[in-house]
Amino acid sequence: MENETFSNVFQPTREEVVGDLFPLKGKWNSDFFKNDNPLVLELGCGKGEYSVGLAQKYPNKNFVGIDIKGARFWRGAKTAVDEGLHNVAFIRTQIELINHVFDENEVDEIWITFPDPQIKYKRTKHRMTNSEFLQLYKKVLKKDGVVNLKTDSEFMHGYTLGLLHGEGHEVLYANHNVYVNEGSPEEVTAFQTFYEKQYLEVNKAITYIRFKIKE
Repeated sequence: MENETFSNVFQPTREEVVGDLFPLKGKWNSDFFKNDNPLVLELGCGKGEYSVGLAQKYPNKNFVGIDIKGARFWRGAKTAVDEGLHNVAFIRTQIELINHVFDENEVDEIWITFPDPQIKYKRTKHRMTNSEFLQLYKKVLKKDGVVNLKTDSEFMHGYTLGLLHGEGHEVLYANHNVYVNEGSPEEVTAFQTFYEKQYLEVNKAITYIRFKIKE
């Protein structure tokens, strides 16, 4: 697999991760990026288009795309290598294990882009903005860290807003159609993922929420 030849790709075993043997935990900036810039994660990064797009647009931030399928983010990793982008990396692991890969207060920002909405009630525990996931994100985020959710799912948008309000988290911004309504942050509309382009071709609304998880 070509991923193994890329210096920006990490594919630790589950045993290494769970055993807290992953060497970059707490040291992403000092040992890999070699700077003190803000650290931004994209969870479930797929082909890595968003991580790469953000890295190109914000050279003074560091980005790590995370997905359980390395074959998915091969495309993003290769683009980053080909273009000499040194502020983006990819790691193959489960989202549920990010607190074994990143230390407390290590992360400035999280992006969740087009997650599976897991609409069936029995799939609630897999929704990436449920209470358990939010507490997991809080473990690695800095005190003033933020989470961004971008989705084509009205269900996921509504579910997340309801949960955030219900639990008393701080919704900084919400928009249920970012390409139609004015005021969308630039990083939300500046580039699209492969699937997002398909959604836009059929006029599907893309929604966005930016929020802070309460202490």
